[in-house]
Amino acid sequence: MDSKKIIIGLLALVAILLGLNLAGIFDKGDQSLRDKARQSLAPTEAATTTSTTTPSTPAVPAGPTTVMAFEETEFDFGTVEMGDKVEHIYSFTNTGDEPLVISNATGSCGCTVPQWPKEPIAPGATGEILVSFDTKNKPNNQTKRVTITANTEPAQSFLTIKGFVEGSTETPATTIQTQ
Repeated sequence: MDSKKIIIGLLALVAILLGLNLAGIFDKGDQSLRDKARQSLAPTEAATTTSTTTPSTPAVPAGPTTVMAFEETEFDFGTVEMGDKVEHIYSFTNTGDEPLVISNATGSCGCTVPQWPKEPIAPGATGEILVSFDTKNKPNNQTKRVTITANTEPAQSFLTIKGFVEGSTETPATTIQTQ
């Protein structure tokens, strides 16, 4: 019976020493255990806070800002049949003094898809953003918005494509290109 108590005591001592070792008590240096615990928790707390409070907006390119001037920001495609795909090109000019960098362009829904230049646009140069709108299952008046994020002030610009979609049954899809 005494040998069982000794073994249990030794196991308890080993467990305590192992716990203290894992906590960093035996590490050299002048930091206290509390400071070490704070440091080990800090990245986790920051990551949790950042992921829950930061909205999922695209990053604005760093550096100096410039000016993006569109020839038009709204396009009315008129009346089309349901199932048609409407495309429109929005032209713009970098009227600022710095290269224009578009970091992202997103449609207000999955039916509106923008394509934009990925390379910087030099001052004075022009570029184009192609917006495709799929009218499948989108009857009646439609207004869709594309958000452009770039190194401009403000960081976001908006394009609108709108029109009327006729029909209540699916018709063969066609693509209508406009300029």
